[in-house]
Amino acid sequence: MPGPAGPFGIRAARRRYVTVCALLWLMPGLGMASMVLLFTERGMSLAAVAGLLAAHSLTVAVLELPTGGLSDVLGRRPVLALAGALNVVAFTLLGLGTTAWVLTAGMVLMGAARALASGTAEAWYVDTVQASSGPGAELRTGLARGGSATSAALAAGLLIGGGLPWLLSLGPDPGARLSEATSGAVLPLSVPLLLGAVLRIVFVGYVLTALREPPRPAATVRSVLRGVPVTVLGGLRLGGRDALVRRVLLTAAAVGSALAAVELLVPGRTVELTGGTGSGALVYAALACAGFVCSGVGSHLAPLAARVAGSGERAVLGCLAAGAAGLLLLGVTASSAHPPATVLAVAGFGLVYLGLGAASPNENDLLHRRVTSAGRATALSVQSLAQQLVGALTGLAVGALRPGPLPWLLTGAALLAGALLWLRRVQPARTPCPSRPSPAPTVE
Repeated sequence: MPGPAGPFGIRAARRRYVTVCALLWLMPGLGMASMVLLFTERGMSLAAVAGLLAAHSLTVAVLELPTGGLSDVLGRRPVLALAGALNVVAFTLLGLGTTAWVLTAGMVLMGAARALASGTAEAWYVDTVQASSGPGAELRTGLARGGSATSAALAAGLLIGGGLPWLLSLGPDPGARLSEATSGAVLPLSVPLLLGAVLRIVFVGYVLTALREPPRPAATVRSVLRGVPVTVLGGLRLGGRDALVRRVLLTAAAVGSALAAVELLVPGRTVELTGGTGSGALVYAALACAGFVCSGVGSHLAPLAARVAGSGERAVLGCLAAGAAGLLLLGVTASSAHPPATVLAVAGFGLVYLGLGAASPNENDLLHRRVTSAGRATALSVQSLAQQLVGALTGLAVGALRPGPLPWLLTGAALLAGALLWLRRVQPARTPCPSRPSPAPTVE
């Protein structure tokens, strides 16, 4: 039975969750198109750029679980606000920094912010809806819309981040005048990152004013230091003892493998297709934007997929199988540059993102019904960590193989294996109760 917040409260929570997802992921999209180019413009070698990206990835991996536990102990709103504040500093350092140590500090802070935000907004949404309508509340629609907002924000950020430096070079070349006026501190490629810093301030303000959450016991330094390790260990044990959670984690690993292959191999294929690095990079940017759009469409269709398939588990099976079919198309066309093969490869690329986008809300709907509020963000962090680690290992393996069909077929087989995990239904567990009683929040 709905709590005091009532149906209007659930709709408002859904709107606010979608807004947070859009604001959260617009900024990484802005930086995606210009960051590496800015680093090279500042004089960084390719090896130095790889080191900066590794610093970000390593920071995320190290902090993923502790920050998930921090969100479960301290609360969603303060952790999201802290993530936004760290990103303000990080994007400013990356936009203005000219030395390796300043840029490294920016990448480390951005990695810490990414770890803090990982799963936290989603945990807030599920907590709020379940506090309002009980543990059996419908979650899939909100999760699907959040996924669509994330993909749309990334696509929009990619277009804006790639277009701003180009616009600044037109006509009387305002970008050159901007660089001259700031003694080289602000380059045209810096503008998307600095815009991202400003938007992060907007994000922090929105989080602090709009994301109300159930009251929590007052946190002290001692309670946080004691509670975070306990929460993290609980999240790791959950994957060992619950068959459905274990499937979600194994599926996340398979998805990480698939995405690593796409991100590593597709740029080279676009260069081969166009015959130049510049034109290849432009085509890849357009293709990546189309991939985010397909992912967003897939997320939007996730509730329909569950209704058509008859259950969330069958929907995950079908959607992951569709993604595996997309990788197969990329594999069978890997050795051909003829127009029909190119069309099939593009269709396969879109199918990968469409399938993965539709699978994710259905997976997470099942996951949230197996965990309590006390460990929700930690469970999402474990899921994210599984995807990142296996993705990194797959990237190393794929990089060691000869280009051609084999890398695609191997990662396609891994994703298909992840899909087949959902062939058998897991016995439903008793819906977890909230870890501590709290009044239902009113979301206006």
